[in-house]
Order: sequence, then structure tokens, then C-alpha cells
Amino acid sequence: MDPSLIVVVVIVAALAFDFTNGFHDTANAMATSIATGALRPKVAVAISAVLNLVGAFLSVEVAKTISGGIVDDTKVTPVVIFAGLVGAIVWNLVTWLLGLPSSSSHALFGGLIGATWIASGADAVHFAKVVEKVLIPALASPVVAGVVALVATFLVYRITQSARRDVVGKTFKTGQALSASLVSLAHGTNDAQKTMGVITLALISSGSLAAGSGPPLWVVLAAGAAIALGTYLGGWRIIRTMGKKLTEIQTPQGFAAETSAAAVILASSHLGFALSTTHVCSGGILGSGMGRKLAEVRWGVAGKMVIAWALTLPAAAIVGAIAAQVSTSGSIGTVLVGIAGVGIALAIYLVSRRNPVTAKSVNEAGEPAPSAPVTV
Repeated sequence: MDPSLIVVVVIVAALAFDFTNGFHDTANAMATSIATGALRPKVAVAISAVLNLVGAFLSVEVAKTISGGIVDDTKVTPVVIFAGLVGAIVWNLVTWLLGLPSSSSHALFGGLIGATWIASGADAVHFAKVVEKVLIPALASPVVAGVVALVATFLVYRITQSARRDVVGKTFKTGQALSASLVSLAHGTNDAQKTMGVITLALISSGSLAAGSGPPLWVVLAAGAAIALGTYLGGWRIIRTMGKKLTEIQTPQGFAAETSAAAVILASSHLGFALSTTHVCSGGILGSGMGRKLAEVRWGVAGKMVIAWALTLPAAAIVGAIAAQVSTSGSIGTVLVGIAGVGIALAIYLVSRRNPVTAKSVNEAGEPAPSAPVTV
């Protein structure tokens, strides 16, 4: 296949992944605001989409980690990157169908690692960098966000315990709209950059950019637009899981969870840690549930999420490795992988239509929270 053509294919696949990342991770920013009624579903995803686009322009540190840290850019070809993206997209769609808030970031890392390992050998993967920039943040970030949210929730209810409940509810609805917007902005600074990094890696590996280059402006704009579009469409299945199935969320809890998550994500983006915003936001929601007296935390649902988290990187790596084995056999192999990826995506979409979740039905799993009184 013509080298310039495969680079175009990689860019299209990377933007397709970015699109799935957007609707997969909309829940991270807006699930609690939608669950409590602080924002209407369509308004929430529109705000999130715009701020994801804005956030994509605020930093490129994470993009540099992807393009020059996880794998050896001198031993990676655009075909290998394409195979890794297929692995990431397939896992994103499978977990979206199941309503599981798994990590799009780890799906991407797993796909790239598996494809690179098969095509170029284990020495082409910088495992020390993977541990430092991916695995340690994956373990630490949900714990940190959870502890911060737990303390914040406890303090919020303690400080407002003598205030009128209706005033507290109204005040924190406004606060939650602002904190959810901050999470969306933070999400753009972290997740949109991962696609920028992949496209930049493809351009470097094809010789279009010098080694160590940052993402060009057009890459930043394209990645930001793709994740914003995916966000606007709304991943309603995962929004339902995070907003209604983990714990019953009141507006003070939602504010505490979102503010804690945004702080952790923004700090990590500044340091170049390509963490999972899904892990962070889920940890924040669980922490807010533990911080409110008498709140029920559904640990069974949380356990399923943790299992999905643990499986994400190796599962995407296996799919990426298989795709790389076929793709690197020649142009026909690359075409077959592309056809297979489109076919799997279409099949998953058709299955999802049997039991659709929409903006109108997203809050049906559990009693709606908007009219529920705020309790201490």
C-alpha cells in the first residue's frame, strides 16, 4: 500500500477512535449532573462537547508522552499504528454496548503495545515508561480522586447541615453545572491529546515529521473536533451506569465528585501523565457515595467496572496484536483488518438497537434524583 495512503488511513482510524472516546467518556463529565437534574441531558452533552474542544488546545504534554514515550517511534510503522487503533476501537465499542465505563486510554495503550510487540518485538515497547506514565497513574488516580471526593462530600454536608434543604439543593445544582463543565475541559486536555499523539506518531514514523516533534495545529484541531462530536452524541449507556447504578447521587455529592476529578485530571495533564479519566471520575463518584451518611454504594457494579478496567489493556493488546499480524502481511492484510473492524462496529451498533438507551431514558435505572430532598 502506498505510504502516503496508509498514513491517511491511520489518521482516519485515529479520529474514529477519538470519536468513540468522546461518546464513551461523556459520562465522566456529565453523568452526575444528568442524574441529579442539574443539567438536561442534551444541554449537558452540548456543553461537554464545546469544552472538550477548548480543552484540546490547552496542553500537549500528554500527546508528547504518546508520540515519544510508550513505544519506540523508530520501530513503529503506520500499519502497526493502524492495527493498534483497531484493537482500541473494538474494545471501546464492546464496553459501550455493555454499559461499562472502561478506559478508552488503556484501550489505546493496549492496542498500540500489542501491535508493536508483535510487529517489532518486545524491545520496541518502553515498559518502564508504561509503568511510570500509565500503570501507576491507573492505580493511584481513582484512589486519590475517591479520597478527595469522600472528604469533600463529608465537609459539604457538615458545613451545610443547618441550611435550608431547598437552598442547598438549588445552590449545588448551579455549582454542579460549573464543576461538570470543568471536568469536560479537563477531559479535553487529557483524552483529546492521546489521539493527537497517535497521529503525530504516525507522521513521525512515516518521515513527515522529525522525531520528537509535537502535534501540528491541524492535528490538535482535528482531534479536538472528533472528540467533541463523539461527546455531543452522548454515550447514554455508560452515563446511566455512572449516574444511576453506582450510588444514588445528590447535588452536593455530584459537585464534590466532579470538582475532585477535575483537579486530579488537570494536575495529571500538566505532568504529562496519560491517565484514565474514567478511573478518576468513577473513583470520585464512589468516594462521594462513601462520604454521605446513609448513601448506598453498589459494590457489585463497582466490582464489574474494576474487572473491565483490569481486562482493558490486555484485551485491546490481544486484538491489536492479531490485527498487526494480519496487517503487516501486506496490503491485502491491511484491507482485511479494516473491513473486519468496520464489520464488528456495525454488528455492535445493530445489537445495541435492540435495547437502546437515549437522552429520554437515561435516568430510568433507579428513582430520579431531581426531586429528591437533600439529606445530611
